[in-house]
Amino acid sequence: MHVNLSLQQDFTSPDLVLDEDYIQQVVLKVVSLFDSPDYEIGIACVDVAHSQQLNFEYRQKDKPTNVLSFASEIPEDIVDELEAYPLGDLVICIPIVLQEAAEQGKTPLQHFTHLLVHGVLHLLGFDHETSEEDAEEMESLEIEILAGLGIENPYKDDEI
Repeated sequence: MHVNLSLQQDFTSPDLVLDEDYIQQVVLKVVSLFDSPDYEIGIACVDVAHSQQLNFEYRQKDKPTNVLSFASEIPEDIVDELEAYPLGDLVICIPIVLQEAAEQGKTPLQHFTHLLVHGVLHLLGFDHETSEEDAEEMESLEIEILAGLGIENPYKDDEI
C-alpha cells in the first residue's frame, strides 16, 4: 500500500515544521486499518482568511476552522481506471492548529497529527455530526490510531 501525497504549504510557521514523510506515515497509519488500495490525498496548509473563506463557501459558517475535508467526487467507474484511489483534499489552518494546541496544552505537531487523522477519517466516510454512535466510533478510531503514533488520547479531558 502506498499514499501519493500532495502537500501545499501556503502558510508556514517555525512552531510547526511539517515533514512530508511524517505526514505520509500518518496517512498510511489511518488507511492501513482498512482493506486499502493505494491512495492519493492533497493537503493544503492555509492561513485564517483562507480557512474562513472556504468554511463560508462550503459550510456557510463565517469563521475559520481547524480542518476542512473535501472527499473526492470522482465517479467509481473512473476510479476503477486509476492507479491510486483519490481520497480527496484536506485544508488545515495552521494558525488555528497553533492556537488550539496552546489552549489544550499539546505540542503543535501532536494537534496537527490529530487533525490530520480526523480529516483522513472524514475522507474515508466517517462522520461525527450525524449521531452520537458515529461520533463515538470515529473518536475511538482516532484514539487507537494516535496511540499507535505515540500520541495520548486527545479526548481524555472530555471524559467525566
